[in-house]
Amino acid sequence: MKKFEIFENKIWLSSPTMHGTELQYVTEAYETNWMSTVGKNINEVERLTCEKIGCKYAVALSAGTAALHMAVKLAGVKPGEKVFCSDVTFDATVNPVKYEGGDPVFIDTEYDTWNMDPVALEKAFEIYPEVKVVVVAHLYGTPGKIDEIKTICDKHGAVIIEDAAESLGATYKGVQTGSFGNYNAISFNGNKIITGSSGGMFLTDDEEAANKVRKWSTQAREDAPWYQHEELGYNYRMSNVIAGVVRGQYPYLEEHIAQKRAIYERYKEGFKDLPIQMNPYDAENTEPNFWLSCMLIDEDAMCQQVRGEREALYITEPGKSCPTEILETLAKYNAEGRPIWKPMHMQPIYRMNGFITRDGNGRARTNAYIAGSCLDIGSDIFQRGLCLPSDNKMTTEQQDIIIEIIKGCFR
Repeated sequence: MKKFEIFENKIWLSSPTMHGTELQYVTEAYETNWMSTVGKNINEVERLTCEKIGCKYAVALSAGTAALHMAVKLAGVKPGEKVFCSDVTFDATVNPVKYEGGDPVFIDTEYDTWNMDPVALEKAFEIYPEVKVVVVAHLYGTPGKIDEIKTICDKHGAVIIEDAAESLGATYKGVQTGSFGNYNAISFNGNKIITGSSGGMFLTDDEEAANKVRKWSTQAREDAPWYQHEELGYNYRMSNVIAGVVRGQYPYLEEHIAQKRAIYERYKEGFKDLPIQMNPYDAENTEPNFWLSCMLIDEDAMCQQVRGEREALYITEPGKSCPTEILETLAKYNAEGRPIWKPMHMQPIYRMNGFITRDGNGRARTNAYIAGSCLDIGSDIFQRGLCLPSDNKMTTEQQDIIIEIIKGCFR
């Protein structure tokens, strides 16, 4: 492999991109002494979010996870009740179901978008017709097959909770993600397309639901002259300081998306002669926000790779590579990549939960993965895929070097 200079400054997967306006609103919060969970920044961020997403109500919370928890609570999930969830996602999509005592059942992924497979979802309803809540995530900023999923959920009378944490600014048939579910969530975590360093937003068109979340997220205080509490509450409200950062980021959302798209397109062009595919999307119906650029190595171009619970091994082969080799090589040059989210049905904490493929119960297929043959789609994408350095402060020259480094792994 050709040797390159180690990057002096680390090339990150996706780090915050600040512009200066953020400091203006944070300073305003400081100087006016609105440092708590009320203030002008919060009000403005909620207004900007409704304007961008096209929803009627937005409630600023401490994290996207908090928004998902409030959504699960509103959906009425009771202890022991099964809830259908995306399988390839971060566990923050699923954990709120457990907070309310629910029993997640994971729905396999499909190759077209790397999101929940509608065929597997329909199969899941055949097996568990009593389920009334479905939690859908849009992976890496790419919308799933929303129309098909909504049609299935409507048919079975199921509530949709849309996890749009990674997909702010992405659209499906011209409509923003975060507006398709009954209750929806976005995230402003430090690595997202725009950030507050933390924070999230609960979204809905239901005024009563929004009012409940405002109450629950401020410890469920009743309207009384003293601190009166008649139901369980949470300390989930966003700080006016954090909201100042988000407020300063919002004008740059479209700029960030354009930068992320350019990164994706440069990778796609740079890898056109390699045995790989970029993370796919339906160009006719969707416009991703391209939060993370990812690649999937062709099956016949995979060198031998074995993953345990916390470590991985591989054997180099001429003309072939694997995610572990590429990620380790990038790290040597001070560039950050990541594995694809490990499917929830493979996680030790959820390994005993239900898992449904389009053919039915998928547990036998997980054993095949352990033996080295990935038969369910989520496991296959995890085995062959990786997230590439996608930081929008990365220069074209730096990305060109990363492309050449990865090409070298296949020589």
